[in-house]
Amino acid sequence: MTSALLAVDLGKRYGRKWALSGCTLDIPTGHVVGLVGPNGAGKTTLLHLAVGLLSPSSGSLMVLDEAPASSAEQLGRIGFVAQDTPVFENLSIATHLQMGAALNPKWDEQLAQQRILELGLDPNQRAGRLSGGQRAQLALTLAIAKRPSLLLLDEPVASLDPLARREFLATLMEVVAEHEVSVILSSHLVADLERVCDYVVVLASARVQVNGEIENLLSTHHRLVGSRRNLDNLPESAHVIEVSHTDRQTTAIVSSADPILDPSWSVEEMTLEDLVLAYMGQAEEQRRVLLRSNGGAK
Repeated sequence: MTSALLAVDLGKRYGRKWALSGCTLDIPTGHVVGLVGPNGAGKTTLLHLAVGLLSPSSGSLMVLDEAPASSAEQLGRIGFVAQDTPVFENLSIATHLQMGAALNPKWDEQLAQQRILELGLDPNQRAGRLSGGQRAQLALTLAIAKRPSLLLLDEPVASLDPLARREFLATLMEVVAEHEVSVILSSHLVADLERVCDYVVVLASARVQVNGEIENLLSTHHRLVGSRRNLDNLPESAHVIEVSHTDRQTTAIVSSADPILDPSWSVEEMTLEDLVLAYMGQAEEQRRVLLRSNGGAK
């Protein structure tokens, strides 16, 4: 099976700091993938490595079974919308489409023109006069009209208002349904990802914390609530992600392939946001422990 993205011990370092470290992932094609994590987690670095804008400091990366930017054909299979959806402010929408046609051998002019028409945009209008939502839609049009197999989107809706975000994500899902394109979408807005994604990768502290199909992850993660206690009696397959105590109560988030049958626990379902926050919190706690063990050195 073709991998949309296959990373083995991938790392990227800037000076002494690792922006991405020990990243091992195998994301199959056919998914809408949410790449989620706090600012500075390595999301943009991973996407820039995937499109060949950066080179790895360690490990290896394959995109659609080829090295990133290894050929014009490989680049033609990737659509990329960078952070802040950059466009050329002084150029008209029509000129953007002309550039897209000149630069991409598989350019679908009919698709591009139809999308601009459906969006109600004036082809003669300069991109600098568009709203944030309209610029995002123009950037998405340029990315999909090249007919990619994989679409990479770096925080495309972060600066948009709620209505513009909803319209952008609705357009994205139409593209996925009509053209069967795989998508990796980075964002820190978990609610948006939950609406459109079926696969998630959680990045925090420059490392992959968890990844997999959302339905499977939610079915194997649970919130346990019970009287205050230690967690020694959980099943052997249970892995504690997060635990907190009050004077009388213990709350734990665990992953377990086996059901939690102890009747003294109240077992609650998790949301995607619950899961993401638990793994991000775990990564932050590990970072603090490491800092303390190093005498507080940053």
